[in-house]
Amino acid sequence: MASAAENLASNISLANFSKATELKKRLWFTLGALVLFRFLSYVPMPGIDPRAMAALFDTQRGGVLDFFNTFSGGSLERMSIIALGVMPYITASIVVQLMASMYEPWKQLKKEGETGRKKLNQYTRYLTVLLTSVQGYFIAVGLESLGATQGISAVVDPGPLFRAAATISLVGGTLFLMWIGEQITSRGIGNGVSLIIMAGIVATLPRALGQLFEGGRTGTMDPMMIIFIVALAMGLILFICFVERAQRRVLVQYPKRQTARGMMQQERSHLPLKVNISGVIPPIFASSLLLMPLTLIQMSGAQDNPNASDWLITLSTWLQHGSPLYLLLYGAGIAFFCFFYAAVQFNSEETAENLKRHGGFIPGIRPGKATENYFDYLVSRITIVGAAYLVLICLIPEILFSQAGVPFYLGGTSLLIVVNVTMDTVAQVQSHLIAHQYGDLIKKAKLKTGRGR
Repeated sequence: MASAAENLASNISLANFSKATELKKRLWFTLGALVLFRFLSYVPMPGIDPRAMAALFDTQRGGVLDFFNTFSGGSLERMSIIALGVMPYITASIVVQLMASMYEPWKQLKKEGETGRKKLNQYTRYLTVLLTSVQGYFIAVGLESLGATQGISAVVDPGPLFRAAATISLVGGTLFLMWIGEQITSRGIGNGVSLIIMAGIVATLPRALGQLFEGGRTGTMDPMMIIFIVALAMGLILFICFVERAQRRVLVQYPKRQTARGMMQQERSHLPLKVNISGVIPPIFASSLLLMPLTLIQMSGAQDNPNASDWLITLSTWLQHGSPLYLLLYGAGIAFFCFFYAAVQFNSEETAENLKRHGGFIPGIRPGKATENYFDYLVSRITIVGAAYLVLICLIPEILFSQAGVPFYLGGTSLLIVVNVTMDTVAQVQSHLIAHQYGDLIKKAKLKTGRGR
């Protein structure tokens, strides 16, 4: 049965939306910020030849570059000033979150509330600058070395000056995107960083769909295969929506309390546990770690060098997209990071202690250590389902692309991000509309009360 909030949201009319001026301002601000992000993706980095860069990128497809290029909306392929996107910020945020759960001084900062959160955010920014500087420098060096090994010089004037300019440009672009994301979060709708990633992924969809239908028109792809791919994508999206909204509600009871009428009333509540506790972090980590060796081999030019070691060539063959070893390691990596990140995110000891402090208990479970063990057991079983779900969602597109010869790359991680961000944004829009409608009802009630007097 739908809740009262859902029934209210479903009855919201277009007239109420037209009156919600604050919501419209937030939507326009969000749209303008995303348009600015797309404009920046076409601003080239200083000292780069765009045509040579496009030809050079074509020789390096199949590694982690495709993965990051999808998230950046093609910025890495064009080597724009935001080629790294917000991925260094995401990596820094994950590292800080993990450290805040394991490193004792940062644990105390996390418990300090708003002050501690500001300090952790400051550490995240510092780590973002460090990661972007290191990645930017290695990208500049890699472009110079690739130009020498591949015979395609994408750098106009190699040297220390180009490396410094490239590193500064990439650091400035990533920090500017981070600032735009924070502005969207505070003045727009939804999570700004997540919306930027989703905008980059969605920007690659028209070209991917164009390649798909062009293959059907020219006869290089079977029309039934195209219908199957579209139907499979729709089915995966519906499945993701279903699982991401799924929860395991743990019943929590509190001691009987005396009400205003003198009656004893026992309060009940639910502790919701998502089936997919770890979110999209496991596929991102597993993909990055698995594709990094192949990318380093490609950037070193070992595949095209006849004097390269045999084990390097063998390793690059085994780790190719769609190979059995790649799929096996990818699935195992996703499952491992699911359990690891769930253990870090959900602190069963702290949750059990908070329940005990407020007098709450789970029926049939003693407070304290028994409740902690019950949470560990419950989270482990839920994580098994969540890990199987993520492995299934991520491996089906990989198998499809490798076996069916689909001419574009859109992995399960991209689908997860797009669907999750869309659901969160729609939920925030509905909450703004509900708040606006409640405000109108309160105003009308005050007017009626004033007339009655």
